[in-house]
Amino acid sequence: MQNGQRALVAELVDRTSDWKAARVLVAGMGRSGFAAADALLELGAHVTVVDDSDSEANTEKGTLLGVLGADVKLGPGSSAISPEGFDLVIASPGWHPDHPLLAGAVERFIPVWSEVELAYRIQDKPVPWLGVTGTNGKTTTVNMLTAMLRADGLKVAEVGNIGRPVVEAILDEVDYDVFVVELSSFQLHWVDALSLHSAACLNVQPDHLEWYASFPDPFGQYAADKGNIYRHCQHYCVYNAADKATEKLVEDADVIEGARAVGFTLGIPPRSMMGIVDELLVDRAFIQQRHDSAVEVAKLTDVQPYAPHNVENALAAAALARAFGAHPHSIAQGLKDVKVGDHRIQLVAEIDGVKYIDDSKATNPHAAGASMKAFEHIVWIAGGQLKGTSVDDLVETYKGKLRAVAALGVDRGEIADTMARLAPDVPVKVLEASDDSAMRDAVAWAKEQAIPGDTVLLAPGGASLDMWPGYAARGEAFQKAVNDG
Repeated sequence: MQNGQRALVAELVDRTSDWKAARVLVAGMGRSGFAAADALLELGAHVTVVDDSDSEANTEKGTLLGVLGADVKLGPGSSAISPEGFDLVIASPGWHPDHPLLAGAVERFIPVWSEVELAYRIQDKPVPWLGVTGTNGKTTTVNMLTAMLRADGLKVAEVGNIGRPVVEAILDEVDYDVFVVELSSFQLHWVDALSLHSAACLNVQPDHLEWYASFPDPFGQYAADKGNIYRHCQHYCVYNAADKATEKLVEDADVIEGARAVGFTLGIPPRSMMGIVDELLVDRAFIQQRHDSAVEVAKLTDVQPYAPHNVENALAAAALARAFGAHPHSIAQGLKDVKVGDHRIQLVAEIDGVKYIDDSKATNPHAAGASMKAFEHIVWIAGGQLKGTSVDDLVETYKGKLRAVAALGVDRGEIADTMARLAPDVPVKVLEASDDSAMRDAVAWAKEQAIPGDTVLLAPGGASLDMWPGYAARGEAFQKAVNDG
C-alpha cells in the first residue's frame, strides 16, 4: 500500500470521514456484504463487489448495486481479483482468512474489516452496543436479552450474526436506545476499533476449525477471535465461571480503564457474580445494598425450555441487562416474554413414555453435550459435518447415558468409530442414505431401541449442510419422522 493509501484509511474513522475518496472492495454478496456495499455507496465511496456465485439472488442484488453505482463482478473466478489499488476490504463471514483476496490484502497492509467493524465506525448516533458471543447459546441469549430490555421499556435493535446486519440498523431512521449484537468468531476476526458498552462470551469449545485451518493453532486463533469481543470494552465483561477459557479471555483483554468482570454460575454466586439460590436467579454483581445481599431477578421456572445450559444463557442475558441498568422485574418479565426459536431442545412428542427432543441447533460436540446433560437415558441421533472437531470427549463423558446411537451424515463413520472404541457395548446403527430417508430410518430404529423413560434426542454434534439446507430443515425432517411414524 502506498503512503497516500495509508493516510486515507487512517482517516476513515467514522461517518464524517471523506469516504468519497475511498476505493473499497466488498468480498461476498451475502446479506452482510450487500448491506455493507449499500451503506458504502450511500457514503459516497467507490465500491467494487465480487462473488464467485452468480445465483439468481446474487444477480438480483448485484443489479441493484450496479444501478446505485457499484462495480459488480459475479460468477466463477470473480474473486480472483487483486486487492492492489483498493484502500479497504470488507470481508463477508463465509470467506476464510486464507482466501487469496483476503490474504493478499493482509500482505499488502490493506485493512480488512467485517461488516460489524464498518457499522461501528460509520454510526453517527451514540447508540450503545451490548455484544454476545460464544461457541453455543448466542442466539438464545440475544433473544433473552432483547426481551428483557424491551420489558424495561427500551427500543432495541437485535442485529449481527442473528440475521440482520448491524449496518442496516445504523442507517435506520429509528432512534434506538441500544443494539443487542450477536457476534460470531468470523465477524470478530476482522475488528479493530469496535468498543462495546458491555460484552459476554458464553463458552469456548472447538468449532469451525476448518475456517481456521491455515493458522498454526486453529483452536487458539478461534478462541482469540472470541476474546476480541472484550477488546476496548467500556463497562462490563461477562464470563462463564464454569468455562475457565472465558474468564482467561477477560483477564487477557485490553479493556477501557474501569471496566469490570462479572461472572455467572449455576451455583451460589460470590460477590460480583450472577447465580442460583433456592431456585431463584439472583444478582450479586449490580446491587447497591449490603455486600452480603442478593437481588432476585427471576425464578428458575421462568427459564423455558429448562436445561442447565439454557439457565446459563438466561444468567448471561440477565447480567448484560443489569449492566445496562434494567430493573430486576424486567429480567423475569423478559424471560416470560421471550420466544426461543425452534430446534433448540424442543419437545416434539411424548409417545409410549418416550420423549422426542429436537435440538438440531446442536451443530458441534459441545452443544450436543449440553443437551445430553439435561436427560438421563438417551437414544442419540447424531452426525453431519463435524468441521474438524472430535466427538471423543463427548462420548467418553456421556456414554453412561446412551441407550443406543443412530449415526447419519457425511461424518457418520467417525461417530461409529468413536462409539466402537469408547462405548463398544452401546448399539450403533449407521445410516448410509443421504436424503430424508436417513432421518426416517434413524427415528424408526430409535423407537425400537427406546424404553419408557428414555429420550430420543436429535443433538447431531455436526452441521447439516451435507444433507439439508440448514439445521432447521434437519429438525423439520426429524419432527416429521416422529409425527408420521
